[in-house]
Amino acid sequence: MSEYHIPVLLTESVSALVTNPDGTYADATFGGGGHTAAVLSRLNAGGRVIAFDRDIDAIANAPGDPRLTLIHNNFRFIENYARHEGVQFDGILADLGVSSHQFDTADRGFSFRFEEAPLDMRMNREGALTAAEVVNSYAEEDLARILGLYGEVDGARNMARLIVKARALRPLATTGDLDRAIARMLPPGAEHKVLAKVYQALRIEVNQEMRSLEKFLEGAARSLKPGGRLVVITYHSLEDRMVKNYIKTGNVEGKMEKDAFGRMETPLQAVNRKPVLPEESEIAGNTRARSAKLRIAERRAAE
Repeated sequence: MSEYHIPVLLTESVSALVTNPDGTYADATFGGGGHTAAVLSRLNAGGRVIAFDRDIDAIANAPGDPRLTLIHNNFRFIENYARHEGVQFDGILADLGVSSHQFDTADRGFSFRFEEAPLDMRMNREGALTAAEVVNSYAEEDLARILGLYGEVDGARNMARLIVKARALRPLATTGDLDRAIARMLPPGAEHKVLAKVYQALRIEVNQEMRSLEKFLEGAARSLKPGGRLVVITYHSLEDRMVKNYIKTGNVEGKMEKDAFGRMETPLQAVNRKPVLPEESEIAGNTRARSAKLRIAERRAAE
């Protein structure tokens, strides 16, 4: 499993998650299965783990354990599953990072490290929308919005204009095509930093990550038992802000909504006021952990 993906904040997240060794837990982002394996190691024979992943490559990597059930689906549908099966979870874990396997497999198109990889970026290979379709068919203003909002790219409008100009000559089919199209906006010595933002923005759009995260948070809160734990690992400011806001206010926008009596009605309460960060030793062994933040919340008891 470690070759597929190195789990981030493994001990910290699983220790926060598992409060009942006979409980039912969800790993909403199975990936390489490292977190799931650690959860299973803490459970008794009566414990269960329901794991979700939309990437069939991840599902194929699953261990054989009778306590594990794998669901090939987006984690946004966790509440649908819980309702259909009549279960409530003692804890739900979500690691929002892209797996090492996805980054390191050239034909998935997630990384600019592969110069002529296809512009794909679909986490679910059965999905219709690819990064190639985004860069070749989206209007200039939509490209600018995506680059600015999801990638926080400086000069997003100018970059969108370069993409539109390049695709008018011929379609952008590979990572190399895209990199060359925006080469004028890649500062010497910092090219990789800008490209990382661009690829992040496209990946988020292709996979509808922000909308999926919002639906997941809403569904996860409703699928936990009172006192059940929600444990989420984030990797960039957009998703971390959404998780923080939802825990605090019950919505991803962070709006302080009160009932008729002036009370805030929020389904969760924070366990850790500040996010748990990886130790320097973990970052040294896995540089992809450097931006990780772990937030923990509990489902409030019904009044």
